Amino acid sequence: MPDWAAFALATAALTLLLLYFTRRSQRLLERARTVDRGRRTGDDVTRGSTAGGNGAAALGENDGDGGLIESDDAAANAENDDEKGPADTASDDRPVLTTRVLLANAAASQATALVALAAIAWWTAVPATAFGVGGTHPTLGAPAFASLGTAGRVALGVAAGAALAAGNEAAARLGARVGHAPSDRLREAMAPGTPGEWALLLGVALPVVAVFEEALFRGALVGALAVGLAVDPWLLAVGSSVAFGVGHGAQGRLGVAVAGALGLGLAGLFVATGSLLAPVVAHYLVNAAEFVAHERP
Repeated sequence: MPDWAAFALATAALTLLLLYFTRRSQRLLERARTVDRGRRTGDDVTRGSTAGGNGAAALGENDGDGGLIESDDAAANAENDDEKGPADTASDDRPVLTTRVLLANAAASQATALVALAAIAWWTAVPATAFGVGGTHPTLGAPAFASLGTAGRVALGVAAGAALAAGNEAAARLGARVGHAPSDRLREAMAPGTPGEWALLLGVALPVVAVFEEALFRGALVGALAVGLAVDPWLLAVGSSVAFGVGHGAQGRLGVAVAGALGLGLAGLFVATGSLLAPVVAHYLVNAAEFVAHERP
């Protein structure tokens, strides 16, 4: 018999731990120097080296001969670097992060957290169906979606992902127009510069992120708790979406709000279908679309 109280406490602890480490990672990113190897040329390019900035790359355009034409900001930064003495250079102890390190860290940390969540479910004997996996959810799912098979849920996830991606982009553009654009620092730091990095992003990091975040924020915090604690799933959806938004603090205040709204949309999709498949597909497409739209070569 499932131990719902233990599951709720352990899942809450995992969520708080995740938010804590997310905040720590955000602070690390703010003071780190992110180095992109070979994004425009074969040389190392330091991007977003000013702590607390929006992470925009000080990159220019290729001059056609394999060289790099520096932007005004990049040139100014280079002049400042030239003026620094050996003592200044030696004192720059900020951590250096590369795109591959960031992508590998995202995949590894989220996979580890997913294993921890699965261990909690096993330890407390919570069935997979409570997460919307492997069968019909005990309480969720509208009759209109009951007949959907795997292909139908994937198609629904694709449609929902396209709609949510469009809304995400519209919110970002609106925020930029009123002077409150979400921070792009994290996305730009993780932006692939080679085919191998694109494969790592689209084929490993983003799928793992989508599966874990949906398993936690929708499967556990909405689906499982709705069964075990007999709480209104929409109330749980609101609470989990707030936590989901807070977990995206690296994107700034507007980014937190947009992520929270996105989380609520994904939660609605989960409650309507009673399956985690459609939200996972939609979540993946939203993230992938943002990278492809803004960071493709």
